[in-house]
Amino acid sequence: MAEEPTDQPNTSPRSTTAVSSTESDEKTAPHRRRGRRSKYATKDLTKGSIPKNLWFLAWPQITESFLSVVDQLADLVWAGRIGFHAIAGLGVAQTFLMMTMTARMGLDAGMRSMISRAVGAKNIEYANHVMLQALTLTTMYSALVVVIGMVLTYPLLRIMGLSDEVVSEAGPYMRIQFLAMAMMGYQRLTAGALQSSGDSMTPLRAATVTRVTHFVVSPILIFGIWWFPTFGLAGAAIANLIAQVLGVGMNFRALVTGTSRLHLTFKGYYIDWALIWRVVKVGVPASVTGAQRAVSQLIVVSLVVPFGDVALAAYALSRRAENTVNHASRGLGRSAGALAGQNLGAELPERAKQSVMWAQVYASVASLSIAAVFLILSEPVASLFNSDPEFVDKAALWLQILAIGYFSMNAVQVFTQSFNTTGATFAPMVVTVSTMWAVELPLAFVLSQYTALEEYGIPWAIVVGMTLRLFIFTWYYMRGKWLRTGMI
Repeated sequence: MAEEPTDQPNTSPRSTTAVSSTESDEKTAPHRRRGRRSKYATKDLTKGSIPKNLWFLAWPQITESFLSVVDQLADLVWAGRIGFHAIAGLGVAQTFLMMTMTARMGLDAGMRSMISRAVGAKNIEYANHVMLQALTLTTMYSALVVVIGMVLTYPLLRIMGLSDEVVSEAGPYMRIQFLAMAMMGYQRLTAGALQSSGDSMTPLRAATVTRVTHFVVSPILIFGIWWFPTFGLAGAAIANLIAQVLGVGMNFRALVTGTSRLHLTFKGYYIDWALIWRVVKVGVPASVTGAQRAVSQLIVVSLVVPFGDVALAAYALSRRAENTVNHASRGLGRSAGALAGQNLGAELPERAKQSVMWAQVYASVASLSIAAVFLILSEPVASLFNSDPEFVDKAALWLQILAIGYFSMNAVQVFTQSFNTTGATFAPMVVTVSTMWAVELPLAFVLSQYTALEEYGIPWAIVVGMTLRLFIFTWYYMRGKWLRTGMI
């Protein structure tokens, strides 16, 4: 397998000497005392029990992921009340949206890796500088994506060969969601910076407000409750836009007032193109990893479409169920990566390795539990979203097949997010892209087109691909090439 490019440690052009401790940083930054800082902003994660430190960082992110899953499933329930065409439209639109979102989140991975290592090295000034440059990069990216997305929404949907009923549901929803995705980009950026510095509670509070707002407002706007007009599926996107604005405001408030370890100030701000290039250099492989997943899902959609709208709706439900697994493991992986990154910044590679190992232990318990639920209760789960007998039968079988691969799916997510957050983004890209396009997608095509499995060959191919990736990632983890110490 190809090796990652070697990144030499760098320091901020305005501060080449790391401060000796968090306490000394407090002394040189009295303006931060304006806000009261909790233990989540000051705890030294390079010392003490690794499993306890991991859980300290992870449980707020897991809770945040759980809220996200509940929120997404609620939208699926509301879409099911409109009809299975709306479920299908929701699934297809979100595949396109996820492609743009995961590409930007890869850039966040570059920022998270640099901030976590800087915090571990006690160079808070450099961490702040990285945050500002990442904010600049996100602004440029979001503006470009919103413009392109608004113009190309309907051409993108029609090129998939969708029925008019599905396009009519997905189109207005997708256009508004491009605006909401821009706001979500700022929330993910600020949350990632805070989490990498050791503060997982502030993003959790912001996410709670965001998800509760979306959960409450969505049905009001979808069905026109009280005096509000009926927006249909687009109402969910409007509710998301409103909710994301609130969450972004909460994260920015913590960063600006100095209640976190980081302190966002535009005094003396300038665009540091050299640093932005380093963020991009580290983040682009992670962007490719995320974006190719969304592209591959579009390929899968094109394989499902010929089997009809009911099959497409069943696929959309199964992907949402898959997200219930992936969200928790992503939170664990990012937490393990932040903890490992801080320890690598502090020149403690063995603690970094153990951080990822403990995340896998936690993830295995969660994945086996969720898999049992979907294997045993697949039909009741499917019927929660739509009672059409054909839909329930197809969706239940999709859920059962994918549940077999949930253990591998969780472990792969933990490895991917952990490696990305430590800055080792190249290997996950190579492993994911090669196994997806050389194995998983060709197998999905062959099984669905040339065997009696028909559309059910697609989830079986996904299970095979995930299992193969798990074996390769385990080998890479044991090899230890990702354990490069120092700052990026």
